[in-house]
Amino acid sequence: MAQSLAKIYVHLVFSTKLRQPLIAEPILPELHAYLAGILNTQNCPTLQVGGMADHVHILFQLARTKSLSEVVEEVKKSSSKWMKTKGAEHFSWQNGYGAFSVSESNMKDVVRYIQNQEAHHRTIDFQDELRTLLDEFGIAYDEKYLWD
Repeated sequence: MAQSLAKIYVHLVFSTKLRQPLIAEPILPELHAYLAGILNTQNCPTLQVGGMADHVHILFQLARTKSLSEVVEEVKKSSSKWMKTKGAEHFSWQNGYGAFSVSESNMKDVVRYIQNQEAHHRTIDFQDELRTLLDEFGIAYDEKYLWD
């Protein structure tokens, strides 16, 4: 094949350092828009951003020319700097992240899941949510290295 083609959707999840609720309501929608902007400038079209005061969920299409780790590094680095300009002087993201592949047929469900974070987190905290996602995707993990 003479041309390289790809269409990979990623559901990205990461939290604030120590899962501290540092993303206050007035800044939450601005942060979500900023995260989408960072991805869009990396040729990673953003389909949905959501989350809570201690974590974010992002559904995006991975650029054919970028690695997932490059994209996540830029998103976290740029948004952390941006949060500091908004008054969150000690803001930082956790070191790691969860990334899950999404099929075309499951896109609507993942978008709805991200949109309904507030209702979802009335019954489950972020740690249990992440464990559930890891288990559903068959990702092995060691609990002592999962959190920072």
